[in-house]
Amino acid sequence: MQRAQARKGRSKTRPPPPSVYAYRKHRRQALAPGASPREDFPIMPSTTAPVPADPSSDSTATSSLWPRVRRWGFPALGIVVLGLLVSHAHKVDWAGAWQALWRYSPWLLLGVLGLATASHALYGCFDLIGRRHTRHTLPRLQTWAIAVTSYAFNLNLGSLVGGVALRARLYTRAGLDEATIAQIVGLSLATNWLGYGLVAGSLFASGILALPSQAHIGATALRTLGLAMVLLVIAYVAACAFARGREWRVRGRRLTLPSPGLAGVQLLLSATNWALMGAAMFWLLGGQVEYGKVLGVLMAASIVGVIMPIPGGLGVLEAVYLALLSGSVRQGTLMGAVLAYRALYYFLPLAGGMVLYLLLEKYAAAHAGPDPAPAAE
Repeated sequence: MQRAQARKGRSKTRPPPPSVYAYRKHRRQALAPGASPREDFPIMPSTTAPVPADPSSDSTATSSLWPRVRRWGFPALGIVVLGLLVSHAHKVDWAGAWQALWRYSPWLLLGVLGLATASHALYGCFDLIGRRHTRHTLPRLQTWAIAVTSYAFNLNLGSLVGGVALRARLYTRAGLDEATIAQIVGLSLATNWLGYGLVAGSLFASGILALPSQAHIGATALRTLGLAMVLLVIAYVAACAFARGREWRVRGRRLTLPSPGLAGVQLLLSATNWALMGAAMFWLLGGQVEYGKVLGVLMAASIVGVIMPIPGGLGVLEAVYLALLSGSVRQGTLMGAVLAYRALYYFLPLAGGMVLYLLLEKYAAAHAGPDPAPAAE
């Protein structure tokens, strides 16, 4: 009897479970005079029916799915395309291509190499536009060399490696801050594609390029696309000229548009660069196809190379030229011209880019300072 009473007494004095104790404390605080209800402190598990999910969660799931598609889907598509190119490689007139390569005059190849060198050097000026816009204090020659180096790697290893990662590393080693580097890279990319939009849009709108039926793009759709590209370029220049303050915010980052004068320089340099690339291919084809058509095919091959995640667009450039010009030029001659173009515009400049990279790293190590070189106010 005494043991039963002792157990009963202990049960009365035993503290309640932690969850119940916390719930009672929460209730006393909520009912105290002047206290505001606290709804952000869930103590007891709810037994009510679950609340339906917010419809916005579907968009969140979709946005989380897109990086996976971009990470795995595009490379898989690139592998499929590369496999198709390899499977059709036996249909290419390789003997004719080698004969066409051996028939080239050394002076012609030297002239094409000169055009390629001029194009790469002109691309280096894209970052000088960024230097003028951000007013950073790196030497002009160093800025130009960084752009030329990144372009050579970009063509052969892809834009993420050459156009972004390598350029960011070299600028960081030189002492620039992250925000300035982002503006320089963004302006360089904008310069390149603004010129593309102007040149390619004009060619597509003119109707000079006829796509094969397999492309599933009619002549009217291609002309409409070209006109839209030109209008986008005009809209950019208009925004640089008339946008109030020319300063926007994109994803929390401040974006300052260049002046109308710099926008004009962007278009001039980039359009000239694309024209030089087309001239190199035109020379290699020996004038068998009119220049405008050769340049238009190069524009189409460039955008297909961007869509297909294959480093350097390997196989894509060749496939597009064979598809669009095989009716105008013998296959062996055409393939020989494309191979010579890849060697002179892609591979040889990459060797020069490697040398420049080593020199830039050596220069950065010799001139490393404790403080970065921020953009001037």
